[in-house]
Amino acid sequence: MIEKMKFISVIGPKDQLDTVTRQYLCRYEIQLENAMGELKHLNNITPNAELNPYREAAGRAAEIAALYGSKATAVRDMDVDTAMERITEVQSRIQKADRETDALEKELKKERGLLDAVSPYQELHFDISRILHFKEVRFRFGRLPVGYYERLKTYAYDDACTIFEKCKETEDYVWGVYFVPAAEAKKVDAIYASLHFERIHLEDAYEGTVDEACRELKEKTDALEQQITAVRAELAKELNGMSESISAASKTLAYESKLFDVRKLAAFTKAKNETFFILCGWMENKEADLLKKELEEDPDIFCTLEENPDRRVSIPPTRLKNPKLIKPFEMFIQMYGLPNYQEFDPTLFVALSYSIIFGAMFGDAGQGLVLLIGGYLLYHFKKINLAAVLSSCGFFSTIFGLLYGSVFGFEDWIPALWLRPTEAMTNLPVIGTLNTVFVVTITIGMGLILLTMIFHMINSLREKKPGEALFDTNGLAGFVFYGAVVAVIMLFMTGHTIPAAGVLVVMFVVPLLVIVCKEPLSALVEKKKYQDENGPVMFVVQGFFELFEVVLSFITNTMSFLRVGGFVLSHAGMMLVVYTLAEMVGGFGEIIVLILGNVFVMCLEGLIVGIQVLRLEFYEMFSRYYEGNGIPFKTIKED
Repeated sequence: MIEKMKFISVIGPKDQLDTVTRQYLCRYEIQLENAMGELKHLNNITPNAELNPYREAAGRAAEIAALYGSKATAVRDMDVDTAMERITEVQSRIQKADRETDALEKELKKERGLLDAVSPYQELHFDISRILHFKEVRFRFGRLPVGYYERLKTYAYDDACTIFEKCKETEDYVWGVYFVPAAEAKKVDAIYASLHFERIHLEDAYEGTVDEACRELKEKTDALEQQITAVRAELAKELNGMSESISAASKTLAYESKLFDVRKLAAFTKAKNETFFILCGWMENKEADLLKKELEEDPDIFCTLEENPDRRVSIPPTRLKNPKLIKPFEMFIQMYGLPNYQEFDPTLFVALSYSIIFGAMFGDAGQGLVLLIGGYLLYHFKKINLAAVLSSCGFFSTIFGLLYGSVFGFEDWIPALWLRPTEAMTNLPVIGTLNTVFVVTITIGMGLILLTMIFHMINSLREKKPGEALFDTNGLAGFVFYGAVVAVIMLFMTGHTIPAAGVLVVMFVVPLLVIVCKEPLSALVEKKKYQDENGPVMFVVQGFFELFEVVLSFITNTMSFLRVGGFVLSHAGMMLVVYTLAEMVGGFGEIIVLILGNVFVMCLEGLIVGIQVLRLEFYEMFSRYYEGNGIPFKTIKED
C-alpha cells in the first residue's frame, strides 16, 4: 500500500536552524520541499544565499575514500574540523605523490620516445652520435614502403649518388638510413621523396652504437617505471594505514554537506527585528505526529500539519509499504514507475497475478519445488528480490504441476488433480474441438481485463477524474461494452440463450458512442467548457477510427493470453524431447541427460516464461489502469 502523508511546516529562529535539523529532522523520515516554492504567495520571504562550505571537501573526501577508505562501514565519530584537516592532509600527500609521478612520467615519456625512434635501426652497428655529426655527408633516417624499396634497388642506385643502409623490414615497411654527399643532397632527397620515403628525425641524445643506446634507454625506462611504482606503492601503504580515519572523515563531511543543503530548501522571513526560518516537507502520518509532539516541547519552535495534499504546491511523494511476503514484487512496480500518491498500490495484484500465471505456464511439481527451495535459499542468504519472486513462482508451479500431474516432465508418476494439458479437449460451437487449456486461459484473460478496468475506474475516481471513470475506453463505458461481449460469448459457448437484438444494441452500440463522445461528456460532468476545434465532420471521422482502435485493442489484448496456454503445452513438448534423447542414449548416460535436460528446461523456459508474464503485466494490464508517474520518497534521515 501507499503510505499516507502529511505536509509539515517548521518555523523557528534562524540561529536554531542547524540545531533543529540535527536534533529533530535527521532522526525522522521526512522529504523536504523548497519552502520558497510552497510559500510563493508570501511577499516578505527570502531564500538562503549561503554557499555550502563542505560540498567541495565532501566531494574530494568521497573520491579519496573510494580509493583508500576502509571497506568496513565507517562510524561517523569525527568532528567536522578534524575531518577537514584529515582530508586536507591526505590530499596534500596525494598531490605531492602526483607531482613526483608526473615528473617521472614526463621523463619516462621522453626516454620511451628516444627508444621508439632509434629501435628500428639496431642492425646499424655504428656509433650513432658520429653519424649525427657528419658535415660533408648528409644522412636521412626513415622508412619507405616495401614495394618502393624494390624500385630503389632496381632504378635509383644506378643514377643517384647515394647509399641506403637497410636496418629492419616489416610486412609493410623497410626501415633504414641513406647517405648522400652534401652537394647532391637536394636531388637525392627528391628521388627518395618520390619513393614515399618518410623521414624520421633523431635527437642528438644517443651515445655509442644503436644497440648500446637501446640497452641504455631500456635500462632508464625500466628504472623510471620502478620509481613510479615505488612512489605509488608508498602512497597506497601510507593512506591504507589511515583508511578508517579517511572513511570517517568522508562520512562526516558528507553528513555536514547534506545538513547544510537543508538551508537551500528553507525560506527566511523577518518579524520584530528577528529572522525566522521556515522548513516544510512530507512525512508519514505517524512520523509527522511524533515529530510535532516532540517539537511542541520546544518553546521557540512552531510546527503545523496539513493533511490535504490538494492545498500544497508540491506533489506528495510515494512510499510503498507492503508485507515481507510480497515486498520483493515492488521491483516490478519500480521498473515501470511508482504509483502516484492518488493511485492504489498494485503490488499485491502483481504478486498474485504474476505468480499464478507463471505457475500455470510452468506447471511442473518437481521443477517448481526446485525453484521454490532454490529461490528461498538464495533470498535468505543473499537478499536478492528476484530470488524471492522466483520462490513464489516456484510455489505456484508446484501447485499447477500437481493439477497437471507433471513431475520433472513425467506425466505418469502421479494422477492429474485437474487435467492433462496435452490431452484435455473441449467441444465448442462453431470452433469445434479445442484444447481446454486455451479455453481456460482466454477466459482468465477476459476476467483480468475486466478487473483492470475496475482498477482504472477506482484510480480515476481517487484522482477526481469522473469523466475518465465513466466514459473512457477503460472506464465504465468500456467495461459495459467488453463485459457484454464476454457475457454473450460465454452464453453462446455454453449453449444458453443470447439476449434479444435490442438488448445487444444497447449493450454494444451505446457504450461505443459514449466512448466516442468522451471529451464533451467529460467536460459536462466535470463542469468544464468544451470546444471542438476540428468541426463535426472531423469529429465523426476521428470517432470512427477511435472505435476501430478500441475494438482492435480489446481483441489483441484478449488474444495475448493465448500465450499462457501455448507455454503450458510447450513445457510438455520440451520435456518430451528430453526424454526422447535420454532413451536414445540409454544406460547411465540416460540419467545424466535427464538431469541436464531438466536443468536446461528450468533455466531456458523459466527465463522466457518470466519475461512473457512480465509483458502481460505491463502491456495488457498496466496499460489499462496504471500510470506509474509517482515521485519516490527521499528522506534526509541519517543512514
